[in-house]
Amino acid sequence: MGYVELQVTSNYSFLRGASHPWELVGQAAALGHAAAAIADRNTLAGIVRALDASEKAGIRLVVGCRLDLADGRSLLCFPTDRTAYGRLTRLLTIGKRRAGKGECRIDYADVAAHGAGQIVVALPPEAIEDIAGEAFRAWLDRLARDFGDRAYLAAQHLYRGDDAKRLYRLAGLAAAAGLPLVATNDVLYHMPERRPLQDVVTCIREGCTLAEAGWRLAAHAERHLKPAAEMRRLFRGYEDAVERTAEIAARCRFSLRDLSYQYPDEIAADGLPPQQVLERLTWEGAARRWPNGDVPDKVRAGIEKELALVAELRYAPYFLTVHDIVRHATAQGILHQGRGSAANSLICYCLGITAIGPERIEMLFERFVSSARNEPPDIDVDFEHERREEVIQYIFRKYTRDRAALAATVICYRTRGALREVGKVFGLSEDVTAALSGTVWGWSDDGIGDAEVRELGLDPADRTLRLAIRCASELIGFPRHLSQHVGGFVITRDPISTLVPVENAAMAERTVIEWDKD
Repeated sequence: MGYVELQVTSNYSFLRGASHPWELVGQAAALGHAAAAIADRNTLAGIVRALDASEKAGIRLVVGCRLDLADGRSLLCFPTDRTAYGRLTRLLTIGKRRAGKGECRIDYADVAAHGAGQIVVALPPEAIEDIAGEAFRAWLDRLARDFGDRAYLAAQHLYRGDDAKRLYRLAGLAAAAGLPLVATNDVLYHMPERRPLQDVVTCIREGCTLAEAGWRLAAHAERHLKPAAEMRRLFRGYEDAVERTAEIAARCRFSLRDLSYQYPDEIAADGLPPQQVLERLTWEGAARRWPNGDVPDKVRAGIEKELALVAELRYAPYFLTVHDIVRHATAQGILHQGRGSAANSLICYCLGITAIGPERIEMLFERFVSSARNEPPDIDVDFEHERREEVIQYIFRKYTRDRAALAATVICYRTRGALREVGKVFGLSEDVTAALSGTVWGWSDDGIGDAEVRELGLDPADRTLRLAIRCASELIGFPRHLSQHVGGFVITRDPISTLVPVENAAMAERTVIEWDKD
């Protein structure tokens, strides 16, 4: 049946994994795995990138995450269908909304309440004495009662010399609780060559140098993806635990392609259809732009053409949303200006979204919206910086926190930041770290070469310096944390938390989805 590594941590478990989602998925495909899985800690932030990589590599993606509970226990959670996925995203939203930015507080009771359709894999503690403890056994019994045949127990080698004993005890506990045993490797990077970077991100997270890290670092480089044959060798005598991974993957039928976005209904107070409302507002705006009904024939024909295309593509609600936001800003005296391709729309001009008339520009509506592109138009509106928050809070009030949230921005390491962080980890002096980062111009994502190092009077052949520069180069592009987009909203018809997890922003009264605008 093959093998699927289910316990996979990417670098979207911020400063815990040492490989990008696409590197992990690509390596799983290269090793001939039956499918690829990503299970980051209390987040689905990197799962869309994993989907893109899986489709390019021709391998199916198993969507899930690792739930680290408030009591210290952990389990992997994989939704089997679209409804179960919605429960998982709601569960994560609950945990994130009750905690501070970047944190998540989930109890087992929350998991059980959202457990329908979920496959859960309990992760054992590392210490054998804890594994044999009454509390852990009682938890396994509860998992078996709450999830039935959708509950499993994970086992992995710790490479500490007692793996055979530990595996034997786990198998016994699994049998006593009626839970099938599942083989994992607790993957943190796609290839063993990434182990040094794994140590580096661990030190960054812990705020220490490599010399100070001690037991906080792994004693081996085994937390990489392995071929099925190697996993069967490691689990000799428990080969069914290896085969069971593909069984779980087959049960998880959900795909992110099952998600469909539903734009909110923009129904007028009189109950008229959105297209009819848009046409009325457009012609009323045209009458204001050209008083006394003196709308030029060319303009009138252009408006009719645009309205017909909007009706064909069913984009009227979107225009009404932007019109309502602009109307509110105008009523409150908030300065604003539409820009970009929206300037090529007569509808936007009539609605007051843009201010440049057709006599000033050459209108080309197809640059703004086209049936060939099959995507909504991009209407950018700038609001005065000092009062932008008023507009943001108006959107939250109108659509509620259940149906509106800001898009995230993934803050990633660039060359300077990577050099500074890695330099601290390796214990390089502040002078050397500052000199290295000073060779970088602007917001470069390029590393530095031997020539630049020699120009600083440093030896590029020095082992510590060479390894530090290599790790810094690998760290470039790694996500550091999630921030909030300056004003990019996602507004939905159904609760947004059934589509993507929502978390608190650093700024009060703001919530953010886990995915960025791309």
